[in-house]
Amino acid sequence: MSDTQIPSTIYIVDDDEAVRDSLRWLLEANGYAVRSFASAEEFLAAYDPELVGVLIADIRMPGMSGLELQEALIARKAPLPIVFITGHGDVPMAVSTMKKGAVDFLEKPFNEADLRALVAGMLDQARDRVREAHAQRDQQAVLSRLTAREQQVLERIVAGRLNKQIAGDLNISIKTVEAHRANIMEKLEVTTVADLMKIALTRAEEA
Repeated sequence: MSDTQIPSTIYIVDDDEAVRDSLRWLLEANGYAVRSFASAEEFLAAYDPELVGVLIADIRMPGMSGLELQEALIARKAPLPIVFITGHGDVPMAVSTMKKGAVDFLEKPFNEADLRALVAGMLDQARDRVREAHAQRDQQAVLSRLTAREQQVLERIVAGRLNKQIAGDLNISIKTVEAHRANIMEKLEVTTVADLMKIALTRAEEA
C-alpha cells in the first residue's frame, strides 16, 4: 500500500466533551475521518503509528497532559504532527511545545477556517513523515540481510577505506573484498557508492 492509499485520521484528544464534539462535527463536515478521545492515555492505547494522522490535543488535561502526551509520542518516534488547543494563558507553554516538534497551536476560541487550513497542511506533513518512516524501515530490513562479513566490509567502505585496506583489515583477499562489495550493492539495490553511503549513514544516525 502506497502512502497515498494509507487511511488518514484526525485524532482529537480533549477532556471537554463539548470541544470534542464541535471539532468532530466541523472536521467530519469537511470530509475527514475523525476519532476522539477523552484522555491522552486512552489515545495512546489506541494509536497506530502505521496510519497517517494528525493530532489535535488540549494542552491541559487531567491525568496525562498534552505536554506529557507529546513527550510520549516523541519517545515512540511517532510520525504524528501535533497541534495544541490552548487557553490564553497557555500561549507561552504552547510555544515551547513547538520547539519540540509541535506543528502549531490554536488559541481558544479558534477560527474554523484557520483550523481547516491547518489540518490540511498537517495531513500533507503527516504523509511525508509516514513515507519517510516506511522508507527507513525498508532500508533497515534490507541491511539486516547482509552477512556479518558484509556488514564489516560496508562499515569500512563508509569509513572511506580502499579495497586493499579493507582486505588488510579483515585478513582476506582483495578479490574477496570485491565480491563482498558487489553482493552488498546488489542486496541494497544501489549502483553507486554515494547511494550506498546514504543508506549506511541513515542507519548510523538511527543507531
